[in-house]
Amino acid sequence: MGRVAILAIVAVVAIITALSSIFIVDEREKAMVLQFGQVRDIKEQPGLAVKVPFIQDVARYDDRIQSLDTDALEINPLDDRRLVVDAFARWRITDVRQFRQAVGGVDGDDALRGGATRLKRIVEAQLREVLGSVTSNTIVSADRAALMARIRDAAFAQAQTIGLEVVDVRIKAADLPQANLQATFNRMIAERGREAEDERARGREAATRVRSLAERTATEIVSEAQRDSEIIRGEADAERNKILAEAYGRDPEFFSFYRSLSAYQNALTNENSTLVITPDSEFFDYLRSDTLE
Repeated sequence: MGRVAILAIVAVVAIITALSSIFIVDEREKAMVLQFGQVRDIKEQPGLAVKVPFIQDVARYDDRIQSLDTDALEINPLDDRRLVVDAFARWRITDVRQFRQAVGGVDGDDALRGGATRLKRIVEAQLREVLGSVTSNTIVSADRAALMARIRDAAFAQAQTIGLEVVDVRIKAADLPQANLQATFNRMIAERGREAEDERARGREAATRVRSLAERTATEIVSEAQRDSEIIRGEADAERNKILAEAYGRDPEFFSFYRSLSAYQNALTNENSTLVITPDSEFFDYLRSDTLE
């Protein structure tokens, strides 16, 4: 074999050795260097890395946030109103060493499936525990966010033992079992009917109070008006009498004549009025003479 051939073989072996000793860590993953199944190094920063060729291997784990959907869980809250809850979680791998031990030494998609299975049991257990400690009204109210934080924190503490971080936990739906829906709807209709009747009763009571107040106010106003009118009428009568008295004092004969005319006017109101009276009555004094004495 010639020298050139030997050099070529050496160069090829050197290139293969160099290529086998260099690997690339993607920014979306973590890499673990293994030697005979034992962890020798962990590469978390993206870029080029080096390993011992032909002896060491590289296991890769996805470093991105993963999604996990739980099964539909039947929860029994404190008020025994069963709910069917669907939830989801967001998680990622934080400790590759612990995670590899937890999933049985596999990597890639198999590791993700194993981690999702382990985490799913943790999240579902926390869902049952936390949601079972409150009433169903709390679960479907604005307090749900606080419940989700409790579930996330509890699941986070357990997931750390297998090298995972629970980023978030959310409830997608919390519904009644199908068998209980109609009974619940009927109960809600009955409750709303009672509330509506209570509102109408309060409305009728308020209307009665308003009408009573209006009637009392109207009566007081009418009474005050009648009182004021009587006072004004009395004052007017007094003023009239005062004027008449002054007029009588000035000319008694004219005053008598004026009062007789008023008496004639009041007595002879109809065309066929008849008076039965003696001719010499004082009532006819001013009818018998056209002059005033």
